Amino acid sequence: MSERAPAARVVALGGGHGLHASLSALRRVTADLTAVVTVADDGGSSGRLRRELGVLPPGDLRMALAALCGDDEWGQTWSRVVQHRFRSEGDLHGHAVGNLLIVALWELMDDPVQALAWIGRLLGAHGRVLPMAAVPLDIQAEVELDGVITTVRGQVACALTPGRVRSISLVPPDPPVSPEVIQTIMDADWVVFGPGSWFTSVLPHLKVPELARALYATSARRLVILNLAPQPGETDGFSPQKHLEVLRQHAPALLIDAVLADTSVADDVADLEKAALALGGRLVLGDVGASDGSPRHDGPRLATVLDEIFREKR
Repeated sequence: MSERAPAARVVALGGGHGLHASLSALRRVTADLTAVVTVADDGGSSGRLRRELGVLPPGDLRMALAALCGDDEWGQTWSRVVQHRFRSEGDLHGHAVGNLLIVALWELMDDPVQALAWIGRLLGAHGRVLPMAAVPLDIQAEVELDGVITTVRGQVACALTPGRVRSISLVPPDPPVSPEVIQTIMDADWVVFGPGSWFTSVLPHLKVPELARALYATSARRLVILNLAPQPGETDGFSPQKHLEVLRQHAPALLIDAVLADTSVADDVADLEKAALALGGRLVLGDVGASDGSPRHDGPRLATVLDEIFREKR
């Protein structure tokens, strides 16, 4: 891969391990990178802090910050520190250091956006991290099992409830969004969706009305990075093109410029091209998966393909 493309202002949307993967690649490609992160986690350390202190769940924000750490000793050390989880028989068990650090700064500064900026400077993060909404959210899903549709609430429940998720909504349905989020999207050259948990990390951004309006209105080009495999408990049995069909169902007005998929989907190229075209985009195939065959993206490989995409002229 040649020199960075300094003009590419990139906004990456998502949460959890999927966003961590895209950010780990994107920070190698552009010096102007912002992550807009879901705030609906209600499990583990994040859920405990959310319930006890009434704060935004910090876990996905922490993972995004860790992904933006550099490859030097400072960056890698701080990445390990913020990701470190305590192991004990007491109340600290399972809490991540980064979650506690984020919440501490929130309490001291009373401004989530500025607090995250301070932590980013401490870590030497190669980019900025912003919360998707200014208040904690709950994901509500319609789940079908044996022909019966039930409603479940909460990110953990949506991911673990048996059956197939048909659609999602958010509680509250119209949460406030920080002005920095909207401005960053409007100023972007590229907006990147995925990879990640489709119903609980990727689609929620499109269910926040103010955020969705910005994503429709921005002049930025839009890229979808597809998962390498269905997610157990959430998208079992989904083909790559099914992911795009679900995206279209949840955001029929959204137009996509490109869809990036690993070359392992070669048997489904024709159908996947049709699904990408239905969203207004073209299909890009690349070797972006891990060399060991596991269903995870390889940072340097993904960065190489993203760099090529971003350098293409409109």
